[in-house]
Amino acid sequence: MLTSSEETIRDLAIEPQCPDTRSHRLTSIPILLLHVHENCNCRCVMCDIWQRESGREIDLKWLESQRSAISRLGVKQVVLTGGEPLLHSNFENLCAFLKSCGIRITLLTTGLLLAKRAETVAGSIDEVIVSLDGPEDVHDRVRRVRGAFRLMRDGIRAVRHHRPTIPVHARSTIQKINHRRLRETVAAARTLSLDSISFLAADATSQAFNRELVWPGERQREVVLTQVEVQELENEIEALIAENVFEIETRFILESREKLRGISRRFREQLGEFVPRAPLCNAPWVSAVVEVGGAIRPCFFHEKIGDASLMSLDHAINSANGLNFRASLDVANNPTCQRCVCSLNYKGEA
Repeated sequence: MLTSSEETIRDLAIEPQCPDTRSHRLTSIPILLLHVHENCNCRCVMCDIWQRESGREIDLKWLESQRSAISRLGVKQVVLTGGEPLLHSNFENLCAFLKSCGIRITLLTTGLLLAKRAETVAGSIDEVIVSLDGPEDVHDRVRRVRGAFRLMRDGIRAVRHHRPTIPVHARSTIQKINHRRLRETVAAARTLSLDSISFLAADATSQAFNRELVWPGERQREVVLTQVEVQELENEIEALIAENVFEIETRFILESREKLRGISRRFREQLGEFVPRAPLCNAPWVSAVVEVGGAIRPCFFHEKIGDASLMSLDHAINSANGLNFRASLDVANNPTCQRCVCSLNYKGEA
């Protein structure tokens, strides 16, 4: 049963347009995504973040100065992302600050540094989400790091040595290299003793992930699927469903049958076979992405709407640009939303 406020959030996702921008002034942001570090320790095929040279990280003193704003916004969960969050030089104190705010912390990580940071992760992080691209040989090929799978496996074991019950989940991005091996990816998640795995289609058409410009066709073709490969993916999805009914029903595989089948549609949309269809999403009204320098985005894929480097987070989120963006955003018909591979439809606590 949804509360009245949650009903409002749900309705905003369906009909976000409103002529009065005051209705889009956010007084609550349940989820905050923090870009903790700009660099990454992998060189993934489907991402350009590793090409950054600055090596900047979020300033802990600046973050601490935002304590009152974080409280005013009622932040319940912070997702640490990047780049690789575990590269932050003061990661332990960063987590300590967030915990002192009473916030639940989710860590998105490549897993390569989990062993090195095992005690801090076990003591501070509420859940870990690792990127898993397939069985060992495929994972290392996608990551372009020799021994990446082994390092992740050893890191998960090290964290659970300190805290056996910590939830560790996997997220797998489907693209050209691994589209035939979803079942093996699920099996790999089992060997790693993970709590669940989810799948999503690779993004090749946005300016997210350190792409100053949308990838040219040649670069996109390194990641997206051909018509033959989409058919192979669909065959693999059907085999995955047939062989893993229990895992789907018990949500070890988080996607339903319909959502798994919907992944192949994204690739067919990229091929021009279907009109792109936006998912149901209310991310701009319930979350915000904070970049290392303080820039604010409504999600990973849309343009910046504010800058918190010289003001409080709540004022930056409710800048004139932010209010106008939310007032004019028609999720169903927005081209960026229509190409989205990673949406959020937050309903709050039932």
